[in-house]
Amino acid sequence: MRKTTVLKITLALCFAVASLGCQPGAKSDVNAQHYETRGVVRGISPDRTTLEIQHENIPDFMPSMTMPFSARDQKETANFKIGDAISFRMTVTKKDFWIDRVKKIPREDVDVRDPKPNPTISEPQSSRLREGDAMPAFSLTNQNEKAITPETFRGRPLFLTFIFTRCPMPNFCPRMTNNFSELQNAIKASNGVLAETRLLSITLDPAFDTPQILKEYGEHQNADATVWTFATGDPKEIDALTHAFSVYVQTEGGTISHGLATVLVGPDGKIVKIWRGNGWKPDEIIS
Repeated sequence: MRKTTVLKITLALCFAVASLGCQPGAKSDVNAQHYETRGVVRGISPDRTTLEIQHENIPDFMPSMTMPFSARDQKETANFKIGDAISFRMTVTKKDFWIDRVKKIPREDVDVRDPKPNPTISEPQSSRLREGDAMPAFSLTNQNEKAITPETFRGRPLFLTFIFTRCPMPNFCPRMTNNFSELQNAIKASNGVLAETRLLSITLDPAFDTPQILKEYGEHQNADATVWTFATGDPKEIDALTHAFSVYVQTEGGTISHGLATVLVGPDGKIVKIWRGNGWKPDEIIS
């Protein structure tokens, strides 16, 4: 009951975020949400368009965690280095989020703890799945509390991705889910091989995302259970899949910092293509 209530609150937040920026390409962002916060720079992309920031708790939006942020003005980030404490404004619209007004501040003004060093464990290069490899074995549970394995989808193209229902950032899990919603519409309106394609969203948060939570989440997305499956399961099973596809997952401050990977599996159970990040479009999958 408690988790159902939390999900309803989460979905209400998703509705609120989804209602923002309804004019595609609008420059004014008059309906955007703005959050003033602070953090510590933990990484910088070579072109300085992205900063990995360990940010403070953002009240009523997101707990403290480390994640990448796109900077709209590279002049603001030109002189930063790893370890610098900064203040910044985060802007969130329906489909994107970014930071600006970035300024260096004293480290003591930022309320985050320095992370403990973790020894790097290098996995054998061959352990990372590649196109042409067979889909690894798994045993998960769908939103209707039924067991699913790779054999469940054998004989049909399968498109799978990793999400979690409480993800607040519009261009992470919500974008993957919106893309899958578009794919579902195309699948249901088509004939031939596309009509046979199935969708699978695997949670990164099995402790919270029970079958019932996933069922409610799917209903909120108008998911057709004959086309689109949501899955949870033993954390070890999910960890094995994220490691196999090299998806970074780290629990921080009650939420999850993670990477993105989306996979097309052929009817024969072999991996056709792997997309990293959120740049893929439904049209390229359909084609």
